[in-house]
Amino acid sequence: MTNNSVKIKTRFAPSPTGPAHIGSIRTALFNYLLSRKLGGFFVLRIEDTDKERSKIEWEHMLLKSMTWLGFDWDEGPIMIEGQESMFDNNSYDIKYIGENGPYRQSERTEIYKKYLQKMLDEGHAYYCFCTKEEVEAQKGYLMSIGESPVYKGTCRNITKEDAEERIKQGKKCVIRFKSPEKHKIVFEDLIKGKIEFDSETLGDFVIAKNLETPLYNFTCVVDDYEMGITHVIRGEDHVSNTPKQIIMFNALGVKPPIFAHIPLILGQGKKKLSKRDAETSLEEYYHEGYLPEAIINFVAFLGWNPGTEKEIYSMKELIEDFSVEKIQKSGAIFNSEKLDWINGLYIRKKSIDQLTKLCIPFLIEANLIKRHAAGTYLTVDTEELIPTYKIEKSVALYQERMKKLLEIAEFTDFVFKKDIDYDKSLLKWKAMTEEETIVSLEKSLELIRSIINFDKENIEKVIFSEAEKMPNRGDLLWPFRVALTGKQSSAGPTEIAELLGKEKCLDRIELAIKKIKYA
Repeated sequence: MTNNSVKIKTRFAPSPTGPAHIGSIRTALFNYLLSRKLGGFFVLRIEDTDKERSKIEWEHMLLKSMTWLGFDWDEGPIMIEGQESMFDNNSYDIKYIGENGPYRQSERTEIYKKYLQKMLDEGHAYYCFCTKEEVEAQKGYLMSIGESPVYKGTCRNITKEDAEERIKQGKKCVIRFKSPEKHKIVFEDLIKGKIEFDSETLGDFVIAKNLETPLYNFTCVVDDYEMGITHVIRGEDHVSNTPKQIIMFNALGVKPPIFAHIPLILGQGKKKLSKRDAETSLEEYYHEGYLPEAIINFVAFLGWNPGTEKEIYSMKELIEDFSVEKIQKSGAIFNSEKLDWINGLYIRKKSIDQLTKLCIPFLIEANLIKRHAAGTYLTVDTEELIPTYKIEKSVALYQERMKKLLEIAEFTDFVFKKDIDYDKSLLKWKAMTEEETIVSLEKSLELIRSIINFDKENIEKVIFSEAEKMPNRGDLLWPFRVALTGKQSSAGPTEIAELLGKEKCLDRIELAIKKIKYA
């Protein structure tokens, strides 16, 4: 595929017109993996020529997203060290690393101007004075006679002197590239194989509004050339741009990069990806409690297959196993359930200490706890002191159930709240009557009061011994557990009882009895 004696260089070149999504991160990841696998370089550059839609906030968000996901790049903008707090609303100072900057297109105007002038001087481009109406009329006519609706070069033979005079007179114009006539443009795509285009289908396309305002295809060519990009992996929606870029590389007298166009990401049933999934930003994934290593693992398998049964990969392992040849030719299927499954695996791989640190911000965000002195926490509603070990126990109870960190608040809110709210019907196990449920709860109350050393072993011994005497264990255990948590499902009742403590258990059982009697 490539001569390993020559350092390859790939790039990720997003436009800061919105948040980074799974699709754009996949493009970044494949370029990153290829460069790292072959010992090359990875460049991040910002394509912000769309001045109306490009915003510095989106650029900062992109840098935060890529930093959070574990990318490192050899050239491009980076946040000043110490400012990498994820997804807050602060502004950040940016610095560049690398020798081929600036890495923001809005700062490269003079570079583009030099190459535009070179194209004009060498006859590869020309000023076009056709009005928008004239161009549309020409396209309409061509379509009516069954030809490609492309610009046919009405202004391509205007002399340089004539063009300059018209510009002095204030006539509006654009700069068009002079496409070669009756020319086959052929390139070998690393994924799709041999692709051919006829230059007649391109016409003389616009490459700049003026010397100060170049357009995407032109800036892309100049940047790839100036930055020494050797390989470009991008979405297949860019295939139509490739022949235009190739003939501009040819006009500059330089070799184009090697291209690889990856299939689009599809939804379930190979349908168009839903708007919700397609537009989910990395910031949203962060706030929902997805782990960066899980997202990277999931994204890698969107169109890439290592050819083995192995499904869980670290970034290091992905670098070792990655190859463009293993990228699939068909569309990748986005499966949110698979992402949840992978994220759950990574959650279960965390130590309780690590996982608790990750979960605490979600408990704070849910207004269940707040920070106190010396690494301790208070409940929000009663300001009861909650030591870290108690939070760790709460997290440990639900580590096996969590798919996203966000779920920890819903799972454990009963631990940190003084009062819990639920419908009294939830206390009844199957066909139990209210009277039977009260009897069951009163029995639990009696049993809890009888336990001196209130730990899981003793609670389990007393509660389960009594439950075994009943026709169905659930007749005792279900009302008891619901009284403690107020939930349809939860961790086991004895673990929960130990976590809450004796006094809180008694209070909640008494509250449950009153709920049935008086609600």
